[in-house]
Amino acid sequence: MEAGFWDDNEKAAAVQRENKLLMRRMQDIDQMDDLIENCQLVCELNEIGEAGGEGEGLFREMEEKLSILEVDTLLSGEYDASNAFVSIQAGTGGLDAQDWAEMLMRMYLRYFDTQGWKSHILDINQDSEAGIKHVTIEVEGEFAYGMLQAEHGVHRLVRISPYNTSGKRQTSFAAVEVMPEVDKDVEVDISDDDLKIDTFRSGGHGGQSVNTTDSAVRITHLPTGIVVSCQNERSQLDNKNFAMRVLQSKLYELHLKQEAEKLEGIKGEAADNTWGSQIRSYVLHPYNMVKDHRTSEETGNVDAVLDGDIGPFIQAYLKEKK
Repeated sequence: MEAGFWDDNEKAAAVQRENKLLMRRMQDIDQMDDLIENCQLVCELNEIGEAGGEGEGLFREMEEKLSILEVDTLLSGEYDASNAFVSIQAGTGGLDAQDWAEMLMRMYLRYFDTQGWKSHILDINQDSEAGIKHVTIEVEGEFAYGMLQAEHGVHRLVRISPYNTSGKRQTSFAAVEVMPEVDKDVEVDISDDDLKIDTFRSGGHGGQSVNTTDSAVRITHLPTGIVVSCQNERSQLDNKNFAMRVLQSKLYELHLKQEAEKLEGIKGEAADNTWGSQIRSYVLHPYNMVKDHRTSEETGNVDAVLDGDIGPFIQAYLKEKK
């Protein structure tokens, strides 16, 4: 290791993450080689009638490993290996939409756990009656952004409303925004004159993790109108630093989108958080089904999906996208 390697902790950590990723990929390839050898042996034993029931399990394991390696090869974008910021915003549907936003937050937090990723809620706006209006979550892990970009868009829920006294079916919407965490080496021009910084008291239902002083921070980027906030850290300085990191990622994503639009000669528009713009529908009545409208991937096991089993939808999107 070169002298001075640890002088810049963030850069050293990035090198370590890349090294860990390469080592993991090499291990996956070695495991696949072993599986292929075992499968070849089983095939030879089949020819002489001595394989028994080993072959089916080996081939299934090889199929699963191939699927993982295939997804790895699809994640080759500049920021695919980066950490991510995930924001959920309740849309059309009143209390149902706020409850739906909270259900999505729970679904994603469970998915992050299954992936072995770390997650940290930076900002949450809970409603006194039900659900959440907005939440921003920091997600740390291998290919967090590359995988989660599949979730960017409007999500639609259809169910019998627990907030409707008539017991009628209700359709609700929530928008999910996914941004890569931008390296500190990436230059994003943010002038202090362009920022409006407000402090306020953290909301929520109370508890030890909620501030009792006006240390929460809201930053408005005046030229673009982008607003970010953070309230779950212990000090105003920490909240401001986290909010600035989210703002940097939002502005960099906006820059990339504008550049892409120039190259393609088009003007993209953000999808409305309402009917007709959904990327995926979650239907709980009159039947059970989750369907992704971009890939046609679907399942009738809605409970499993809402418990965090969204891997098949992410894989289908990545394969379709590439």
